[in-house]
Amino acid sequence: MSDILVKAKAIEEYIINFRRVLHEEPELSGQEFKTQEKIMKELDKLQIPYRKVGNTSIVATLKGGKDGKTVALRGDIDALPINEESGVEFSSKNPGIMHGCGHDAHAAMVLGAAKILSEMKDDIKGTVRFFFQEGEETFSGAKKIIEEGGMDGVDACLGMHGMPTLDVGSVNVVPGYRLSGCDTIYVTFEGVSGHGSAPHLAKDTIHPACIFVTDIQGIITKNVDPQEPVVLSVGKFIGGTKANIISKYTEIEISMRYFDTKVREIVHEAIKRHGKAIADAFEIKVDVKIEESTPSLYNDEDLAALANRSATKVFGEGHNLPMSRQMASEDMPYYFQKLKGVYAFIGYRNEAKGCIYPPHHEKFKIDEDYMKYGTAFHVQFALDFLNE
Repeated sequence: MSDILVKAKAIEEYIINFRRVLHEEPELSGQEFKTQEKIMKELDKLQIPYRKVGNTSIVATLKGGKDGKTVALRGDIDALPINEESGVEFSSKNPGIMHGCGHDAHAAMVLGAAKILSEMKDDIKGTVRFFFQEGEETFSGAKKIIEEGGMDGVDACLGMHGMPTLDVGSVNVVPGYRLSGCDTIYVTFEGVSGHGSAPHLAKDTIHPACIFVTDIQGIITKNVDPQEPVVLSVGKFIGGTKANIISKYTEIEISMRYFDTKVREIVHEAIKRHGKAIADAFEIKVDVKIEESTPSLYNDEDLAALANRSATKVFGEGHNLPMSRQMASEDMPYYFQKLKGVYAFIGYRNEAKGCIYPPHHEKFKIDEDYMKYGTAFHVQFALDFLNE
């Protein structure tokens, strides 16, 4: 067992207890005021200076005894609008809100890393910043920390997420794309309303919109390299007000997932082109608006190699397991746009304990044994990067 994992194991009860405190009082994105207070209270005890940023985020800074580089460790803190059915004794006390994505554990592990590193302060070469970030679920928190200077002077950044596809004691950290980018695309068809008995005197939008919905899947099969994954999911379709009224407006909302930015541009242009072609065919208008939620996440090759070495020290040889890149998204890539970074998946799965459910599930539950590994990994990576 590595020296850092031994240190994490020594404070395991502290990490778990703090996670449970957060779990009992979950707060939605941008509303994490009590969560912020609890974290600040612990940072005060550790004598680590910090400042508030955004609505409820915290940037804490630990300066080592020697000058050097700066590394940032990020933990998200927001919860989800879910009624908890996990069955744990420390279940949410806030009806309709649940830490169903494990951000309580992420924050606790970063705090645990801060505690360990604060006790090694004089021997640290450089500076460690700890981001306790609001609003990951709404893709808003990372931007707030960046806008308020949280990344200024940082040389590298680490993020992670617990995963149900990896057993406790396992990790996945490799170079390249790891999470998809996400866009929301709003398409509105505008025609001319009229009576249902005389459709030729109006310009219907529901029929053309239906054609458009089925048509856009052809963009993926005919315009995109088949080795580049793209997902277009129509999640919202609203048209009409009454059976005998020709619908003047039909509105569509599409969730798009992608990795490669060039593919993203191809699909965006194709959606606009197909929308216009269908609108022209039916003599109606179309408006396409594209809202970027978060870019795709790409692990820097050199940092991924360093993180692999750190993981080997903590998890042991052969525990950095293969895992496919995910079509899920989060806002960590905004940090990576500022400088190089790396993102890891850490296993919380334990079938014997019922820890098998994915994030955003009402029965989501982690094996808390995984938290000492996550804490140690944060510490080990920070030290390895600063000493490199």
